[in-house]
Amino acid sequence: MTRAWSTVPTDEERYRPLYARVLGLRFVNPGGVLCFLFFEGAAALAVLLALAELVSWWAVLVLPTAVAVMVKLNDVVAEMVIRTAAQVPEQERGRFRRQMEPVVGRARVPTAARALPGRRTESEITWPDSFR
Repeated sequence: MTRAWSTVPTDEERYRPLYARVLGLRFVNPGGVLCFLFFEGAAALAVLLALAELVSWWAVLVLPTAVAVMVKLNDVVAEMVIRTAAQVPEQERGRFRRQMEPVVGRARVPTAARALPGRRTESEITWPDSFR
């Protein structure tokens, strides 16, 4: 497995949280707090559920493992997306950016478009006195 696609530089690898290093995350880069919530939070939730007798004690092992599998799966999907996006030619990326530019402003609506057949305009509607 090469580290050429990794988004974390090699010299910064040792400063990453242990959770991210153990899972071998290359594209998802969770911080220390998020890694704490992923592992210790899942274990604490499993202990609470086991103490409440909602699940068996196996959940203390299974729930953090399931969370770790989902985080690793998210990393694998992110890798596939990045590799696929890198294969798109620059011309296509430029065209996509032009199509996705936000348009800010107001659209002009001609008065003929407001008066549709079979529909009354604002001046033709007689409102009750309670709405005036």
